[in-house]
Amino acid sequence: MNTAPLRLAVIVGSTREGRFGPTVADWFVREARAHTGFEVDVIDLADAGIPNTLSGEPTPEVAAVTPRLATADAFVVITPEYNHSYPASLKAAIDWHFPQWQAKPVAFVSYGGVSGGLRAVEHLRQVFAELHAVTVRDTVSFHMAWERFDKDGEPLDAAVVNGAAKRMLDQLVWWGRALRQARDEVPYTA
Repeated sequence: MNTAPLRLAVIVGSTREGRFGPTVADWFVREARAHTGFEVDVIDLADAGIPNTLSGEPTPEVAAVTPRLATADAFVVITPEYNHSYPASLKAAIDWHFPQWQAKPVAFVSYGGVSGGLRAVEHLRQVFAELHAVTVRDTVSFHMAWERFDKDGEPLDAAVVNGAAKRMLDQLVWWGRALRQARDEVPYTA
């Protein structure tokens, strides 16, 4: 079995001005980089410039993201909840790509108001199932997220959320290695 670290793409899904996503992402990326199972690549959709219209040939911005997704062994999507679902920017990034997601695991870190982004995650699970990706069960969720971090961007209940992140990352390592081995032995075709 290939025990090399997995290539993990962390996708920051919000592009709104004044977004809270970078606070959540900065914390999570530190946790992921501290985990011994991963090499981490952060794809912030606010910087990616992916168009929301799916027509014609991929733009240079889409083309720049494609190989980063293709080489990833696993994904973590950091998403807010907007109107009981996930942002359009994230849907566009997902829809511009198809084979890059196939036979790879996806985990979620969500944030928002009372639901903590969990409704967005449930919608994303359905989308990724359609793309032949495997979503891991455990998530990390921040209810009333802006109240869960201090002024320096550190979670107020660090022991709890760091433990949740570790459990989720451990699951992602298991799925990532299993699916990488399967893809190496038999290329996946949808």
